[in-house]
Parts: sequence; C-alpha cells; structure tokens
Amino acid sequence: MDKTECMYCDNKEKRDSLMTYVADLKVSKLYLLREQTYHGRCVVAYNRHDVELADLSSEDASLFMEDVRQVGRAISKAVNPAKVNYGMYGDLLPHLHTHVVPKQRDGCTFGQPFVMAVDPPKHLAPGEYDALIQRIKSNLNG
Repeated sequence: MDKTECMYCDNKEKRDSLMTYVADLKVSKLYLLREQTYHGRCVVAYNRHDVELADLSSEDASLFMEDVRQVGRAISKAVNPAKVNYGMYGDLLPHLHTHVVPKQRDGCTFGQPFVMAVDPPKHLAPGEYDALIQRIKSNLNG
C-alpha cells in the first residue's frame, strides 16, 4: 500500500468514517474510534508513513512509545478500566499505529485479546463522543 491509499496519510474519508481526531502528540496523532465496544478505544498513528517500529531511529521510536504511554495513561484516567491492552498490527493497513484498548472486567473479551470488529458495533450519541474526547484530552498532560 502506498501513501495515497493509507487512511492515516491521504485517504481521510475512510479514516473519518472509522474514527475522529482527538489531538496531536509528539510524533503522532490520536484518534478515538467511532466503534466503542471498548469504551475509550483509541488509535495512536505515527505522523510519517513508516510501517515498522524497528525501522525508526531510537529517538523516534522512543518518542512514539512515549505518545502511546501518554495515551494509555490519559485513557486510564478518563474511563477507569480494569486493564488497558495495546495492539500493533498493520498486516492490512501498513502504517505504524497502535490500538489503545481499555477493558472492563465485565466487558467484551476480558481476559482475552481484544476483537478488532465487534458485531453488532456499539456507537455513542454525538454528545457522548465529545464528552469522552474532552476527558481524554484533559488527561493527556496529567
């Protein structure tokens, strides 16, 4: 996949149908998934069209992982999960990104890997997305 097909680089219509922008981080952008089976689930997407964490310089890899850590902390404060899972895949979407997935003990797939697509999907009311985004943003630097 080249950059023009990548939803994190140029295919913004696809990206915007799946997630909404939350904030710029040190070397990445934070998006909240529209599908909210895992309340607070986000994606941290690297700013450049790189594919493998191992291909980044040590400094850039450290900055990216600091972004992921910062988001995990903010989501923990925003939704108080029992555990936060992190997933880096990219088989079908080769752009460096990490799923940050808060899980509740009584929620979907607790004690197992999170599921990328849940049927039926769970969506929030528009105001609920805005409130969740504000809670996450208010905890990004805290």
